[in-house]
Amino acid sequence: MIVTVSRKAHFNAAHRLYRKDWSDEKNADVFGKCSNPNFHGHNYELIVSVTGPINKETGYVIDIQDLKDIIKEEVEDAFDHKNLNVEVEEFKDLNPTAENIAVVIYNKVKPRLNSTLDLEIKLFETPRNFVTYSGL
Repeated sequence: MIVTVSRKAHFNAAHRLYRKDWSDEKNADVFGKCSNPNFHGHNYELIVSVTGPINKETGYVIDIQDLKDIIKEEVEDAFDHKNLNVEVEEFKDLNPTAENIAVVIYNKVKPRLNSTLDLEIKLFETPRNFVTYSGL
């Protein structure tokens, strides 16, 4: 039997969408108000889903406490109340769009899981805008 286990998390972070090699005008044309030089913030909602077989001994796909700890260490501690462009190494040269944030989270969490498990990251930038990434 294959089952998916999910855990919700939350973090607040600021960012600015822009490319250093573009003019301020082009950044404003492409990214609009999200290119504010003074940054802007979001209350991100995150759903981390792990899919795999149920362990016959434990009845778990993954111990939810282990998943909680991984999310806290790899995402919440790293991103919460941070300016992503300035304080998070992964975004020094990577535009912190919702898409890129989801991929970075995936790449931080996946190595912490058993290799037989699949991972999906769903990141809500607003209640109506979200991205999903599963390593493909």
